[in-house]
Amino acid sequence: MRYSPLLALLALATPAAAAPCGGDFPIFLQAMEAEAAALGLPESAIRAVLDGAQRDPAVIKADHAQGIFRKTFIDFSTALISKNRIDNAAIYGRKYDTAFDAAEQKFGVSRGVILAFWAFETDFGQVQGDFDTRNALLTLAHDCRRPEIFQPQVMAAIALTAKGDFAPGQTKGAWAGEIGMVQMLPRDILERGEDGDGDGLITLASSAPDAIVSAAHMLQFYGWRAGEPWMQEVTVPQTMDWAQSGLATELPSATWQAMGVAPKAGKLADLPASLILPQGRKGPAFLVYPNFKVLFEWNKSFTYVTTAAHFAARIEGAAPYQAGTPDAGLDGDQMIALQQKLAKRGYQMGKADGVLGAATRAAVQAEQQRLGLPADGWPTPDLLDLL
Repeated sequence: MRYSPLLALLALATPAAAAPCGGDFPIFLQAMEAEAAALGLPESAIRAVLDGAQRDPAVIKADHAQGIFRKTFIDFSTALISKNRIDNAAIYGRKYDTAFDAAEQKFGVSRGVILAFWAFETDFGQVQGDFDTRNALLTLAHDCRRPEIFQPQVMAAIALTAKGDFAPGQTKGAWAGEIGMVQMLPRDILERGEDGDGDGLITLASSAPDAIVSAAHMLQFYGWRAGEPWMQEVTVPQTMDWAQSGLATELPSATWQAMGVAPKAGKLADLPASLILPQGRKGPAFLVYPNFKVLFEWNKSFTYVTTAAHFAARIEGAAPYQAGTPDAGLDGDQMIALQQKLAKRGYQMGKADGVLGAATRAAVQAEQQRLGLPADGWPTPDLLDLL
């Protein structure tokens, strides 16, 4: 039996439909059982997922300790883009050439992008995670930080169980509930999983073709535009208005060119673009096109997405970026102090976590403008002192 993707969309359609987060875990499981039954999911699948489920403290610990995203773009990308990964991307690209061709023909997604995420997520399937996926999903659905994200994932896992594509208590994956070679959540598997090898099954943990074509379907669903680039390294004049940089500003590429922004290789695409400066005006500079923003559906980290996008371009022939000589940034404690100061000034950035995300960059840029500093979004000790 095939369950409609509507099931995942119905879950938590209104706040009243949600199971209450926090509190007693067995009572939470009872609420999730009632919710699943109201959606019409089979009792046998509900029981299979919920019976014996346990809250996993290691999942919460992992969720609260994502220190790797505190690294600068240069440090992070240097760590992730290794010669071994570049070589393996070429090997796996050739090995699964047919699947990559199918992914591009059917969904328009370039192989470099899929290879980059495949490399970063699981080292081409070698490290898929050893967390009990059922327990991870329920733990995060019970936790009050992001229940609106993970409670629908539990419903999707139940639907996958009914289809025979999920084995509760046996399926292993990442701490956040992602499964398989490209680490997809149950809802994406349910709605966008693809049988890439023609065996009638969707097995993302063991079938590279399934993982490749499913990843392409997911990106296409979230808005990937066939035949368009996603990122291009550029040179930037030191006299430009730095407040124009950042993802919030999107201009025609001809406008950027008139401002003195020039490609390191080739020509600028005739598309709207944003200028991103991961480490400020003295570091690497990229124009990013609409497809770049689609990648945030895979991972919300600006540094991760920028690194993956550059690696994808490298796989497809781009040169390594020029690091430049960025100004010194802030360490973790300094970044937390900066975020706390920005929050007191009314900026909405969520918890002060020491991670330079998009909201913090935007707040930094606004304060730089107010203080008459180059508004490139890169926080420095001088800015912290001024605040």
